[in-house]
Amino acid sequence: MTVSPGVRRARIVLSGRTRDGATTLPLHRLRPGAATDRALWAQVTRYARCADSDLDPDQWFPVSADPAAARLEAAAAIAVCAACPVRGECLAVSLRHWDIGRHGVWGGLVTADRGRLRRGL
Repeated sequence: MTVSPGVRRARIVLSGRTRDGATTLPLHRLRPGAATDRALWAQVTRYARCADSDLDPDQWFPVSADPAAARLEAAAAIAVCAACPVRGECLAVSLRHWDIGRHGVWGGLVTADRGRLRRGL
């Protein structure tokens, strides 16, 4: 994937600082809204590494309820997420739209891990 010079992409992480030292907003401070959601979805659908991956779709949906077992089942999918430039955006989308985001691997996390984030644990 290449990005044209001068084009800036939004980078959203849960909170803290990105690798380049930029301060980010905590997820709960991002205001839900149509424009924000459309922007997040656009970033994810355009730049997500999962779209280019040759993994079997079943590998994105671990069946185990136990988080550790689910992570093992989805290890190949999580590895794809680890190198994804929109991992934070993907995670934000899954947390905001839990009706679809509760299933499978999103942002490199399995359902139980994202559930803990939603509960604030």
